[in-house]
Amino acid sequence: RGGEVAFHYEGTTLTYSGLQELVNRTGNALLDLGVQREQRVLCLLLDSPEFLAAFWGAIKIGAVPIPVNTMMRGQDYLYFLDDSRAPVAIISEPLLAEAGPVLSRARYLKHVVVAGKPASGQIGFDEWVQRAPARLEAVETSKDDAAFWLYSSGSTGRPKGAVHLQHDMVYCLDTYARQVLGMTEDDRTVSAAKLFFAYGLGNNMYFPMGVGGQGV
Repeated sequence: RGGEVAFHYEGTTLTYSGLQELVNRTGNALLDLGVQREQRVLCLLLDSPEFLAAFWGAIKIGAVPIPVNTMMRGQDYLYFLDDSRAPVAIISEPLLAEAGPVLSRARYLKHVVVAGKPASGQIGFDEWVQRAPARLEAVETSKDDAAFWLYSSGSTGRPKGAVHLQHDMVYCLDTYARQVLGMTEDDRTVSAAKLFFAYGLGNNMYFPMGVGGQGV
């Protein structure tokens, strides 16, 4: 279904084949920065094609994306960076106002990629991705390997990085999206919960993708 629409975004559409190419280029771009298998990639991103590209591109090379809450404060982002030891952060430009001042203090961070206009020393997402090859083979992983992290809210202390495994999205898709919601390729989804939430991540990304539907 490469030619079918996968996502609607700000008046434009992204097809499944277009998404695959964007994911492949992003994965290759991460490899070019030296990101290795099982290393974490912090994703401080608004709901956007860049979010999809960073999330799946990291997973495809065996790295571990960490979508984080876009409404947190600078000290929270510094904690996420240091706790995860992420060498790369991919950030939506509007969120630099809060996150930007702490980036130089992150102990393990080597590269900052900005979806939008980068500042000095930062990498612009669009040019970075367009330079990368459009073909990428997925690394071999086990169903029990880590796929992505999501941090808890921190209501009982420091946020905890919850590790989600490679099989988790498949199980959730099959047992909930298909069996409970009855989702099919004819469905479109709109989610009040943003993609950085576990609920939003399923609602508006891998549920519609898993059945061949469309996310808005």
